[in-house]
Amino acid sequence: MDVDIEKITSLSERDSTGELQKYLSSVTAEQLTTLITNTALKGKDIGALIKAIFKGSPPSVADGVSRRALLYQHCISLCDSGDLQTEVASDIMGLLMLETHSLPGPSLAQLASLYVDSIKAGMMGNGKSLELFPTILTALAGTEALAYGKGELSGEEYKKQLINTLCSSRWDPQCVIHLTTMFRDVPLSPEELQFVVEKVLRMFQKMELQEIPPLIYQLLLLSSKGCKKQILEGIVQYFKHQDEQQKSEQMEGENLDVEVQSIPQDQLRHVEGTAILHIVFAVRLDYELGKEFLKTIKAALGEPSRVLCSFSIALLLSLSRIQRLEEQVFDFLKGAITKCFKDEQMQQGSKFLQDLVAPPCSVSSMILETVKNSVFGWDHVTQGLVQLGFILMDSFGPKPGPFGKTAEVPSSLARSPTQLACQLGGQVLLEGFKMHEQIRGEILEQVLNRLVTKTASPVTHFIDLLSSMVTSAPMILLESSSKVLETFDQLSYLPLSTVEGLLKAVQPLLKVSMALKDSLIIVLRKAMFSSQLDGRKSAVMGFLLLLKNFRVLGSIASSQASQAITSSQVQADVHSRYNAAANEAFCLEILSSLRRCLSQQADGFHDVLRRNSQLASSIMQTLLSHLRRYYEPEQDLLPPMKLEPCISAQGDQVFLQEPLAHLLSCTVHCLLWHQGLQARKPLIEDEEEDDNDDEGGFQAELQTMLESMTRRMVKSELEDFELDKSAEFSMASSVGVRNSIFATLLMGLYEVLIEYNFTTANYNKNCFEELLQLFSRYQKLCEIVKEKAGKGRASSKAPRSLLSLGFISSLLYALFRDSTQSREESLSVLRGSADFMRHAVGVAVNKIQQLEETGHTDGPDGHHADKTFHHLCDITSVLMWRYTNVPPAVEDAGKKAGSRSVSVLCLEGLLRVFTTVQQRHPPDWQSCWAPLMLWRRRGEPGEGLTEKLPFYLRQFQRSLLTQLSGGEEDFSSREAQLLVGVLAALASRLEPGSPQLDQMITWTLKICKETSFEDVALTKGLLSLLFSLLALQRSPVTELWELCQDIHSQLGDIDQDVELEKQSHFNIVCMKTAAPTTLLVLAQVGRLLDEVDWLIALKKSQAAVDKSNADLSQAPGQQDCVLKAVTLQLGTMLTALHELLQTALPPGVCSDTLLRDLSRTYGLLTALLKYYIQLCQVPSRLEKLVKLSGSHLTPQCYSFITYVQSGEGNGGGEKKKKKKEEDAMMAASVKVLRQTRAIPNLIFSIEQYEKFLILLSKKSKVNLMQYMKLSTSRDFRINAAALDTMLQEQQEADSQQTMVTQSPEVSQQPRKKKRKV
Repeated sequence: MDVDIEKITSLSERDSTGELQKYLSSVTAEQLTTLITNTALKGKDIGALIKAIFKGSPPSVADGVSRRALLYQHCISLCDSGDLQTEVASDIMGLLMLETHSLPGPSLAQLASLYVDSIKAGMMGNGKSLELFPTILTALAGTEALAYGKGELSGEEYKKQLINTLCSSRWDPQCVIHLTTMFRDVPLSPEELQFVVEKVLRMFQKMELQEIPPLIYQLLLLSSKGCKKQILEGIVQYFKHQDEQQKSEQMEGENLDVEVQSIPQDQLRHVEGTAILHIVFAVRLDYELGKEFLKTIKAALGEPSRVLCSFSIALLLSLSRIQRLEEQVFDFLKGAITKCFKDEQMQQGSKFLQDLVAPPCSVSSMILETVKNSVFGWDHVTQGLVQLGFILMDSFGPKPGPFGKTAEVPSSLARSPTQLACQLGGQVLLEGFKMHEQIRGEILEQVLNRLVTKTASPVTHFIDLLSSMVTSAPMILLESSSKVLETFDQLSYLPLSTVEGLLKAVQPLLKVSMALKDSLIIVLRKAMFSSQLDGRKSAVMGFLLLLKNFRVLGSIASSQASQAITSSQVQADVHSRYNAAANEAFCLEILSSLRRCLSQQADGFHDVLRRNSQLASSIMQTLLSHLRRYYEPEQDLLPPMKLEPCISAQGDQVFLQEPLAHLLSCTVHCLLWHQGLQARKPLIEDEEEDDNDDEGGFQAELQTMLESMTRRMVKSELEDFELDKSAEFSMASSVGVRNSIFATLLMGLYEVLIEYNFTTANYNKNCFEELLQLFSRYQKLCEIVKEKAGKGRASSKAPRSLLSLGFISSLLYALFRDSTQSREESLSVLRGSADFMRHAVGVAVNKIQQLEETGHTDGPDGHHADKTFHHLCDITSVLMWRYTNVPPAVEDAGKKAGSRSVSVLCLEGLLRVFTTVQQRHPPDWQSCWAPLMLWRRRGEPGEGLTEKLPFYLRQFQRSLLTQLSGGEEDFSSREAQLLVGVLAALASRLEPGSPQLDQMITWTLKICKETSFEDVALTKGLLSLLFSLLALQRSPVTELWELCQDIHSQLGDIDQDVELEKQSHFNIVCMKTAAPTTLLVLAQVGRLLDEVDWLIALKKSQAAVDKSNADLSQAPGQQDCVLKAVTLQLGTMLTALHELLQTALPPGVCSDTLLRDLSRTYGLLTALLKYYIQLCQVPSRLEKLVKLSGSHLTPQCYSFITYVQSGEGNGGGEKKKKKKEEDAMMAASVKVLRQTRAIPNLIFSIEQYEKFLILLSKKSKVNLMQYMKLSTSRDFRINAAALDTMLQEQQEADSQQTMVTQSPEVSQQPRKKKRKV
């Protein structure tokens, strides 16, 4: 029989359903399904048909229930087939949802099982039928009981079982998104939701990369039900894994020289960017999701490798654009960055920590990787990167020091965590500037704004950033030239250092932009007439920079002065219209301007001359005409220089108007350089003859002037300058100030003439004799000034030497290393003067010190790092040769009383060189130390670094042994200290774990144990060397314990009746050196406590990250290596502190420092207890540690507190002191007590420790308090024996003995406490 759809629909329109039921009963299942299929495919009347079937199939009748079940099953498969139109399928699903709740439990269970089977078989098709599944599960959960196996389950339990089965089965990757969407509409318990989320997250690895963003979107919608943390962590872990996989593939490909990529990088980055957008959008709608993500990230800060990666950092930066999260995000990133750098620094300084803990993940490298990845369309990340970069530079940039000054440290040498964080901020901004055009204008504007506004703070880090930006993209900056012009307008109001840095940074732009150059010239001309001195200095410095950087036609490039501009855009010849001929007119115009203010600064002309040799005539004529003002042309008149015009007076105040010595120095260096250039430059062009005649004219005149000046300065006495021994040098009077200025100028003139005559002498004996006469005049003046300074009548600060570093290098080589036979006779003249040689080495030491402090020296080449470093190498080779080859006994014979020997000066110079190299040169120490360690003049053969370092370590070790093995009359404390410093500098370059380091540690230990010199400085130096070496190999806790025993033995016990057994592990510790050694030991104890604190914090943070970690579930007898090391360290330190607590330390710093270290020790013990309280277990090592603290620490703490409060500062061996000394010591002790809170803090720390001991005992069922004595009540103490003694003495003595009667109380009380212990 054919089924008529019209008949079914007409019957359904009647009120009575009897006929409809009868008709449907006559229709077979196959006919019904065929009718439904055909009707659905036509897309017409399917809704009416389904409604009619529902109406004719009442759920109260078995036949109706089966027909309904058949309808559901067939419609589900029909919708999944994909043959139906989307609208038709949606209509069918909507009608089925309306009638789902009328189905009985077994039918619902059957339909649910059908869904589960289809999902398992991967037959879900387009997933359209899944819209019905949530309704079925909801209806199923409301069923009272369902048959399950041989028993029954409630509907809720049955639903849970279904979901569990579904999540445990295999899913087709194509239906994961549909299933995730479906679960959004299913009521899920927290446990069920967790099943679902875990399953979906596991499916991430099996899905196509392009399907990940829509799946993440559905997961984020699902997160409204819960499991926010799990979902976010899963997303982050997936992308973290993908990044790691790609890096490993990239490394593998590089090793195999092939390209191995399972996922293209650009495709992965675009998917990550889309995922970040989805998450940010979800957070904007659900603020709790953002809070949960931040909470998760912060919790993992103790173990950042778990959640921090390039993707998560990019996500954080995108979230920072949400105002409510901005501050939290950047605070977290700042904290994570500084913690990362601090952890790295902590581990790098301790081999003990390196052996225990793996190196931390680098947050900085992750951030830089994020910047690199942001080029793949991550526009939502770039703004956060800019903000992060400036936050880091503003927060961690250099701070102003005393009087607004700050140490100049190159950004490439950043060492501290704050410096590294600031450097990271600059790298982020620079890389962002290079990659993203849309943020370049904002970065440039903010950098320039900070240069103008931060006048009270150092801005060197922003200048370095601007310089890098100019170098990387000069043409881009020209597009924002208006901002640079606005900054130029503020030049005269900026600090001089800022102006110099800014102009050097933008120098390449001036070569390609006429508008910028013209604007700068106008600004500099205005500044030249500024009322402020710094403004005029800025103008001069700016003009000199322009002169150096605009080449004139025909100039010969000097290799010493070449400054390569790395930007190819600037080097291009397309800008040749600003040619060299135009530059010459431009430079001559600047020179005319500089003549007006030559007295302010002349030093820069030397650099200008080296860059533009064609300006020699103009520059030399300028200097010569200025020098003539102060030169006396009459050859018979003395003195040859007029000092009076060099000063000016305003009322009673006298000022230096013209630094004449600097002017002469600049003139001499320009002349010497020009002479050298002429000797190298062939005269091949006829038209240059006139110029050469002019040059020869000023050259001859200058030479004549300098020769006459030398001859007459030798003849001139100090009286000719009104500077004899009777002259007044007091800075309190105008006459004294005038004489001090004259003396400084005169000493500078002597030095300049000495350098000129040595350079031009060509090793002539007569010239050298004349040079020594100049030096004798210089020395005499120095002695007068020094004598007046010693009497408090003059300034004690000596002026800087004007001798150049290159001259000092040449002079030292000539004095000590030059063995040329033809020069032997002339050099013997200089070598015969011990004072001259000592002065030469002393100046070298001062120059190296200036280089160490400021990074540059005075004079030519002083600001050129490469030239300075070469001179440093040459000086080092000479100093090293002089110290190792000339015995001190040879020079001691001619040494003046009170003056330092040349050997000591050489040693001081070497130490300063090593310190300077470590501080001022890049981390690649091989390239920096190799020239130093070869100890040779450049060009001489030498061995390699590896062979030479141990050899010279042995050389210095022998020198120190020679010092220590001689008698006290031959012992030089200063030389021994310098030797220890040199050994420390060289030993720090040894490889950890190398045999040379082991040998050095063994040797240093032997010296410290066998040396018995009572020299405090040497003792501190040797022990500091020992501790620094031990830190490269292991923990020095054992040596600290032995030192504490020696200190106890030397200073005596706090109980004077206790006789100590004299023992000495380290002979270097004696009565004189014991107290300083105590401070050194306590400093090391503090460092070890820092390490233990860091380890405990690391374990606590790891426990907070993952509470199911193996560390938290381990058996009581099992401990990881970190906890074992912490317990052992604390145990050994307790025994060391036990010795110090019984030592009669002098009141003051030693006692106060010990009390603070004890408070920290108890704080760490408490922190360790808190960690074990989380575990609810007490390992045997911890129990032993608690027992040790109860027996060796706490009782002695109370005894020591009583000793300190009693003011008993005399040692056990000193029982008789004068009353004055006792009163003074008592006053000092009372003063320390009044100024410190160390004792109350210690008592509180002990009580906190005991409090948590009780808590751990209760939780672990182990009685730890059995090892602790009852704490002393310190509020009210009565000593009965002392009271009886006092009453008896009051009856026998008069009132004058009141102070004496307190002594038994003070002395007996600790003894009684000692006996109780």
